Amino acid sequence: MERGSTLFLKIALIILGIPFLALCIFLVPELANFAAELYPEMSYIKYLFFIDLYATAIPFYLALFFSFKLLIYIDKNQAFSELSVKALKNIKYCAIAFSSLYVIGLPLFYLVAERDDAPGFILIGMFMIFAAMVIAVFAAVLQRLLQVAIEIKAENDLII
Repeated sequence: MERGSTLFLKIALIILGIPFLALCIFLVPELANFAAELYPEMSYIKYLFFIDLYATAIPFYLALFFSFKLLIYIDKNQAFSELSVKALKNIKYCAIAFSSLYVIGLPLFYLVAERDDAPGFILIGMFMIFAAMVIAVFAAVLQRLLQVAIEIKAENDLII
């Protein structure tokens, strides 16, 4: 594979991480303050939003890191190695963790959407869960395909 295509993907990963960081810096505090204003009797809801939304940043950035490592393995012609399988497995676990954290935080989204009468807010949370699960399934399928390809390659190396 050409270095240009992996370079493009590396740049795309970096560009994908920057808006998410901006959302964590600017939008999450606004959202938490908004939830606290809607429920003044539950002042702790602000901190629940902080915990849930900042906790989702951890698996997101870990998945970006493992994706970056996978692209490095491809550059080094180690695409068909156990390292690549391990990176895909870690991406799968990160996507599952990301989705699980949004499932845990969905009641918070529901509380805000109910009080503010904004059903689209719940749909955004559901979309994040769905997108993360699609990524997890895709990574699992790629992991399995890569594992089978490595096994076939090992058998062919023994025959020759």
